[in-house]
Amino acid sequence: MLVLKRLIAFVVTGVTVLGGGTAAFAATAATGQPHPWQLGLQAGATPVMDDIVWFHDFLLWIIAAIMLFVLALLVYVVLRFNARANPVPSRTTHNTAIEVVWTVVPVLILVTIAVPSFRLLFFQLNTPQADLTVKATGKQWFWSYSYPDSKFEFDSLMVQTADLKPGQPRLLTVDNEMVVPVNKVVRVLTTGADVIHSWAVPSFGVKIDAIPGRVNETWFKAEREGLYYGQCSELCGRDHAFMPIVVHVVSEKDYAAWLDQAKKKYATDDSRPTAVAAAEVR
Repeated sequence: MLVLKRLIAFVVTGVTVLGGGTAAFAATAATGQPHPWQLGLQAGATPVMDDIVWFHDFLLWIIAAIMLFVLALLVYVVLRFNARANPVPSRTTHNTAIEVVWTVVPVLILVTIAVPSFRLLFFQLNTPQADLTVKATGKQWFWSYSYPDSKFEFDSLMVQTADLKPGQPRLLTVDNEMVVPVNKVVRVLTTGADVIHSWAVPSFGVKIDAIPGRVNETWFKAEREGLYYGQCSELCGRDHAFMPIVVHVVSEKDYAAWLDQAKKKYATDDSRPTAVAAAEVR
């Protein structure tokens, strides 16, 4: 009975995804994280991810149409040209019309896919004028976030299972979240301190490598407040699975308040002589 219930849930969810259903996505959008038995992509919280979800569903409909056409063609051939219905098979070859059709139609299908695909790629890679810049540095095995305009930096480490509070997801919660204002263009600069990492937040439609000695750039504009979770998406060593990403999208008022606190909390004292600082480290 349990297997049957899960099979029914699987089919119903699949139909919802194929139809571009918003019911399954609504729950995901509230938390920006995956859910058990979820099918399809996470709901978009940015214009880029909304386009990715649309393109994904668009491709599913094209694939479904091709599958139904091939199925109908196979059924027709089986019924029309079996030995009982067609005892004397035709020896006709080189049908010019059919050869033209099966050459032209795939080309048209590929063009139909290519146009929105190129448009989406340009949209993802063309960073608009940024309201805020954050630098994400991948380290073994955590992330460091720097706010160049405000001149402070902090580390973001995963919260251990024993220290989780009620409602906090396991393996996704961090001690210090990356905080950004809602409805603002955020430019994210990524680099690696040791090996190649990858900064990825599914709800934002963002996934970009963080490479040592190189700075990559991506962007997002979160349109809804909330917590959005991601993970390092490049195999980077022993604790690769334990360096999550959390972006906290807040109102402009709350962001201004957090920024004031963060400047004090993460401030560094650059006025001390280097010799004194080095002595303290020793």
